[in-house]
Amino acid sequence: MAVVITVPICLLLTVAGLAVYGRAEAVGDARTTRAEVGLSLRVQALVHQLQRERGLTNGLLGGEEEYRTPLAATRKRVDTALRAMRPERDVEGVVQRHLRRLAAVRTAADRAAGGKSDADRTATLTFYTSAVNALNAVDPVADTVTRDDGQLRDGLAALRELAAVKESVALERGLLNGVFAEGAFHDREYLTFTEVRATRVAALARFRQVANAPQRAALKRAFATEDATRATAYERRAEVAADGSALRADAGTWWDAMTVLVDDLYAVQQTVGDDVRDRADDLSRDAELDLAAYVLTGTLIATLVAGLAAFASRSLTRPLRTLAEAAHDVARHRLPSAVARIQQSPQDQVEFPEAPPLGGAAEIAEVAESLRQVELTALQLAAQQAGLRRNTTESLANLGRRNQNLVRRQLGLITRLERQELDPDALAELFELDHLATRMRRNAESLLVLAGQNPPRPTAAPADGLEVVQSAVAEVEQYRRVLIATVELVRIRGHAVADVAHLLAELLENGLTFSPPTERVEVHGWYEAEDDTYSFAVVDHGVGMSAADKERADARLSGPGEDAFLAAPTRFLGHLVVGRLAHRLGEGAKVHLFDTPGGGLSALLVLPGRLLAPAQPPQPLSTTPPAPAVSTLLNDFRAGVARAEARSTPRSTPRSTQGASS
Repeated sequence: MAVVITVPICLLLTVAGLAVYGRAEAVGDARTTRAEVGLSLRVQALVHQLQRERGLTNGLLGGEEEYRTPLAATRKRVDTALRAMRPERDVEGVVQRHLRRLAAVRTAADRAAGGKSDADRTATLTFYTSAVNALNAVDPVADTVTRDDGQLRDGLAALRELAAVKESVALERGLLNGVFAEGAFHDREYLTFTEVRATRVAALARFRQVANAPQRAALKRAFATEDATRATAYERRAEVAADGSALRADAGTWWDAMTVLVDDLYAVQQTVGDDVRDRADDLSRDAELDLAAYVLTGTLIATLVAGLAAFASRSLTRPLRTLAEAAHDVARHRLPSAVARIQQSPQDQVEFPEAPPLGGAAEIAEVAESLRQVELTALQLAAQQAGLRRNTTESLANLGRRNQNLVRRQLGLITRLERQELDPDALAELFELDHLATRMRRNAESLLVLAGQNPPRPTAAPADGLEVVQSAVAEVEQYRRVLIATVELVRIRGHAVADVAHLLAELLENGLTFSPPTERVEVHGWYEAEDDTYSFAVVDHGVGMSAADKERADARLSGPGEDAFLAAPTRFLGHLVVGRLAHRLGEGAKVHLFDTPGGGLSALLVLPGRLLAPAQPPQPLSTTPPAPAVSTLLNDFRAGVARAEARSTPRSTPRSTQGASS
């Protein structure tokens, strides 16, 4: 339905938009044309004054001193017209390129007329002619594109051709003004004269083709005046002097007659420009009215069609909206809450409220029923997954407790055998067996940590940080490679001793596994008084981690969620154990990974001040018992080592000896 409704509306709006766009473009064209005509008339005003200055300058260079006064007035008018052209960027560029030498040309002409320099009359005429041609070339009417309106197009063409006629007449006036003043043609002046006459004839022919009757009549009147007739007579005199013979003509009379003709042509040009501008105004006004009509019609049609479309679609949108709200309620509220209840208690029988009835077509009712079935299926899967997850967790926890109990019994038996054994070699073997059992106990505890089961931990006395590190070293396989560096004095509260030792053991195991067999893993400990924290650093010089792997490892070490155990790969279970232990230590306990300088990876365990016990004054060793979680290992190992050393030197170093010596 959306496509059926939208496609016709879009097509209708597209047609209306194209029509409106066409009218708007017509309005823009009409306004642009009017502005172009106005600019063209201003440009032609500047050209008119430059043409006058060109002719007077050429006559002055020919020897007519009486031209100085009108030339000065004409120069002022040229300067005024130039200042008026400054806001026009296109014209300003032409002025900068072609008229930047105007002041120098004027000075040279004045000095030549006074006999102080030798200015070239032909070069001066060429300079002015080039400037006039450049202004005519930048004239916007000269490059105006073809308009749709025939009258406007012909008017623009007539204005363009009339500018060419006027320029040829003005150029002939300036050229012959200098020739008459000097009394003969020189160099290529006669050839230039014939070319100018031919250009005027061609431009007049083109003008008559595009101009209307009033415009042709106005041009005819301009060429039929007494001054135009007198100028024609002077032209005939110039025609017979092609061989360079002397010309007997009054340059002033020629100038006056041709100036009247140029002024008349300029008046015709302004008349044609006014006609074109009026036509552009009419077209702009008509286009604006058409645009308003199209916009109003398009708005009414769009409003009507939109109303009909809205009315037609309401019968569909209402039940669809209700269906969407029901789906959102299932996705955001009903289904999550039901899944949460199932996960908390698998025996909880979830009862769903009756779904609200939905109106509309039968298809919508079918979709609603399908949504209901999806909800029921999702809840059934959630119940199955919750039961499976709970059974898996309980199985792991049960297995971990069984292993833990067996390992404890095994450790007790091994301890009794160590106390009774007198053979040093057998005692050393028992120590190795004791170490393996200790690692098995740590693995069982890690399994309980992953299963989310907190092992029973009796209330214990605080333990020294060095003892906690030694306990952690005793629970790793390659304990001989662990180097306990400087560990500043600290006492850790009893309830956190076992978790901290377990956490450090996991970090040590990871560092030993991923570093070369010849490299040691270092353990450092220091107190930060500013933050009231104590930090343990486990530093290895192994293979290290990439930035991406380290970022993922930090996420696991920050305290994994409930689903991390099932989602994470098995090779990262150690990270999950560390994260769970850090989370169990409470707020402020954090584990971070850093790159070791020179290669490798460093793990930093930060303990908050609330896990640190106040320092106690030194007492005899017998009156300061270590924490039970640590003393069980240390005391048994120390006793066994003492008995072994009293008899002989063993073949291998026991883990407790290495831990104590470290």
